[in-house]
Amino acid sequence: SDRIRAVLLGVLMAASVVEVLLITMQAWRHVPSHFNFETPFDSTVSMTLAGGGLVLIVVIAGFTLAAFRTVYTPTMQLALRFGFSALMVALAVGAVMIANGVIQVRTGHPEVAYATAGVLKPAHAVPMHAILIMPGLSWLMSRTSWTEHRQLTLMRWAAGAYAVLIVGTIVYFA
Repeated sequence: SDRIRAVLLGVLMAASVVEVLLITMQAWRHVPSHFNFETPFDSTVSMTLAGGGLVLIVVIAGFTLAAFRTVYTPTMQLALRFGFSALMVALAVGAVMIANGVIQVRTGHPEVAYATAGVLKPAHAVPMHAILIMPGLSWLMSRTSWTEHRQLTLMRWAAGAYAVLIVGTIVYFA
C-alpha cells in the first residue's frame, strides 16, 4: 500500500542519512568508520553503522521483492529488477567487507583491517550504482521514438554488459 511504501521510504531515507553523516564524520576525524572499536565513541559509531546497515538491507530487500511484483513497461521493469538485484549484490559485498574488517579487528589486527577492507570498495560501488543507471537509461529510452521491443532489447544488452562489469569487478578486487 501507499502508506507502507511511504513508511519504508522514510526509514530508508533516515537510515541512509545517518549512515552518510556518521561515515562523513569519521572521515573528517581521520579515523575508520565501520569497524573501529578503539574508543567507546568509535565503538558506538561502528555499532550504529552496523545497525543502520541491517536496516538498509532489510528495507532494500523489501523494495527488491516489490520490484519483482510491480508491473511497469517491460523495459522499466527489467531496469528496476536488475538495478535492485545489483543493489543487493552491493550490500552483500559491503557486508563481507565489514565482516572481514571486524574479524581482523577483534583478533587483534586493526592495522590489517584498515589497510585491506577498502580493497573491495570498487566491487561494492559498481553494483550499487545500477539502481540509478539502469532505470535512468530506461527513462531516457522512453523519451525516444523507439518501439518498446527495441528498448527492451537494448535494456537486455545493457543489463548483460553491466552484469559482466559487476562480476569482473568483484573477481578482480576479491
